[in-house]
Amino acid sequence: MTMLKDPSAKYRPFPQINLPDRQWPGRVITQAPRWLSTDLRDGNQALIDPMGAEKKTRFFDLLVKVGLKEIEVGFPSAGATEFDFIRGLVDSGRIPDDVMVQVLTQSREDLIKTSFESLAGAKSAIVHVYNAVSPLWRQVVFGLEKPQIKEIARQGAMFLRDQAARFPQTDWHFEYSPETFSTAEVDFSIECCEAVMEVLQPTTQHPIILNLPATVEAATPNIYADQIEYFCRNLPNRDRAVISLHTHNDRGTGVAAAELGLMAGADRVEGCLFGNGERTGNCCLVTVALNMYTQGINPELDFSNIDEVIQTVEYCNQLKVPERHPYGGELVFTAFSGSHQDAIKKGFAAQESRNDQLWSVPYLPIDPADLGRSYEAVIRVNSQSGKGGFAWVIEQDQGLKLPKKMQAHFSKHVQELADELGRELVAEDIWDVFQRVYRLNTPQHFQLVDFDEKRAADGTRVFAGKIELDGTERSVSGRGNGLISSVVSTIADSFGVALEVRDYSEHAMGAGSDARAAAYVECVTPEGKTIWGVGIDEDVATASVRAVLSAANAVAG
Repeated sequence: MTMLKDPSAKYRPFPQINLPDRQWPGRVITQAPRWLSTDLRDGNQALIDPMGAEKKTRFFDLLVKVGLKEIEVGFPSAGATEFDFIRGLVDSGRIPDDVMVQVLTQSREDLIKTSFESLAGAKSAIVHVYNAVSPLWRQVVFGLEKPQIKEIARQGAMFLRDQAARFPQTDWHFEYSPETFSTAEVDFSIECCEAVMEVLQPTTQHPIILNLPATVEAATPNIYADQIEYFCRNLPNRDRAVISLHTHNDRGTGVAAAELGLMAGADRVEGCLFGNGERTGNCCLVTVALNMYTQGINPELDFSNIDEVIQTVEYCNQLKVPERHPYGGELVFTAFSGSHQDAIKKGFAAQESRNDQLWSVPYLPIDPADLGRSYEAVIRVNSQSGKGGFAWVIEQDQGLKLPKKMQAHFSKHVQELADELGRELVAEDIWDVFQRVYRLNTPQHFQLVDFDEKRAADGTRVFAGKIELDGTERSVSGRGNGLISSVVSTIADSFGVALEVRDYSEHAMGAGSDARAAAYVECVTPEGKTIWGVGIDEDVATASVRAVLSAANAVAG
C-alpha cells in the first residue's frame, strides 16, 4: 500500500468546538501550574524494559530533587512489583512531607481497593481513577451507551469514597479522568465529571482533580484549548475542581497543547521529564517549565544541573535524550554555522557591557549557564564554521582575543584543516593550528633570549638584546619611537628582515597578579604581503617583542 492521493477518502478533519467568544487567545501564562510527574507510571509502561525497584527509587529521588510535589508512582493493581515499590516508599518514610504520591487505577472495585492498600499510612496521597468516554471506545471497545459509561464513573467515585473511609489517617485526594477526553464530546465529559463530583462532594478547600487527557492527540492544539475553555466555563462548581492537563505528542504538539490549555484555564500539567511516554510520548515537563522560565516566570522546578537530570533519566529509561531535544539536548546550545557563530560571539560581547542582568544573545533564548552548561560548547567548529567560531573557541580555551582582521587570517588555516579532516574540530585541533601558524612553542628562526629597553637623550627608544638565530646567540640593538618600532628596526638592521607595522594590540589573559599578556602585531613586507605575529608572556613588553619576532619568523619561513 502507498499513501493515498486523496486522504479525505479515509480520514476526516477533526470537528471544531463551537466557542465563538473564546478568551484563551488573549491570555498569557503568568505563574507556574501544579505539576505532576508520571515518569514512574505512564513513562514506565512505555519502556522497552520497565524499571525495577532500584531505578524507580533513583528516579523518584530525582523528581523530588528537582521540585516535583506530585508524583504518580505506579499502577499498584498491575502486579507485585508495582505494589511492593509503592509500599516500600511509604514504609521507608522516603516520601517528603510536602510531596503527594499518586497511583492510577481503572474504575473497578477490586483494583481501587488494592490501590488504597498500597498507600495506606502515607501522610497524603492521590488516588486517580479513570474510564474511557469517547464514542470510539464506547462503540468499538466496550459496546456500551452513554448512561452505562457515566455509571462506571459514578461507581468508581463511590469506591473511592468508601475505601478512603477505611484509612482515615491519610489525607486522601481524588483525581478523575474522563479518559480519551480529547476525542469525546465535551458535554458528555462534563456529565461524567459532574456525576463523580456529586458522589465525592469536593470543596474549595479540598477540591477534586479533573484530568482531561489528550489520550491520542488528534487535532491542532488550539482545538484542545477550546475544549479546555469550554469545559471550564460549563462545569458546575468549577471552583471545587483542579483542572489538569495530560497531553500526548502524536501530532508533535503536546507541549503547545499544554501551554494553550493553561491559557484556557487549566491549573495543572501532567507529563514526563523529556517527554517519555507511549507512542510519541507525553508532554515534556522540562520544556514547558523552561519555556516559562525564559518568559520571566519561576516554574518552581529546578533544572540548574540539567546534565545530571539527563544522566539519571537516560539510565533509568534506557533511552537517550535526543541531541536536538529542547533545552536538554547535547546540541541545542551549539552553533556550527559561521553567521550564527558571529552573531553569538557579538551577543556575548554586548552582554558583558550591559548594565543590567537582562539576557539578550542571538540564537540563545536561555543562558546555558542557568542550566549548568558551560559556554565552551556553545560554538563548535566544522567546515561550515566561520572566523567568529574559531576566534570564540580560542578565546574560551586559551584566553586569546584575536583582532578582527587577524581572525580572517587565522580562519583560512583552520578551514583548510576542517576540509582536510572532514570532521568537527575540537579546541586542541584549533590550538595546534594556531601554534603552528604563529610559531608558538615550536623551533623558531629568531628566538628571544633577553632584552633591555632604554630611552635615549633624543627621546627615542633603544632596544638592546640577545636573539638566538638558528642556535647561535647574537647581541643586537636598534632605535625607534617606541618599543615595537625599535624591535622592527633591530631585525631589519641586524638580519635584513624588513617589516612595516600596520596595527598592534594587546590584552591581559585572565585576571590577577599572575595573569599573562598577549600581543598581536600586523605587519606588511616590502612585497605587500600581510604578516601577523603573536607573543605571549607574563610581561606585556616581552609579549610585544615576541609578537614582532613571530612576524619575522613568518617571513623567514
